[in-house]
Amino acid sequence: MPDIRELILAIVQPLVDFPDDVTIEVAESDEFLEYTLRVNSEDIGRVIGKQGRVARAIRTIVYSVRTRNQKRVRLSIENND
Repeated sequence: MPDIRELILAIVQPLVDFPDDVTIEVAESDEFLEYTLRVNSEDIGRVIGKQGRVARAIRTIVYSVRTRNQKRVRLSIENND
């Protein structure tokens, strides 16, 4: 199974000014693998992008990854407050 956490970090860390503040939490349910991406509050705009374009692109890439157990992947983006 590809490491989706590493994929998200590889995409997001070059975009932000505070890469050390990027954290990812994973929660698993019957249907989903829920990834919660937290970034510094000053970087949230960079990760979301104008009209959500960057966030949409990140989600498109992450959602296309197949998981071993055929669970769907969700990605939520929050700031570290």
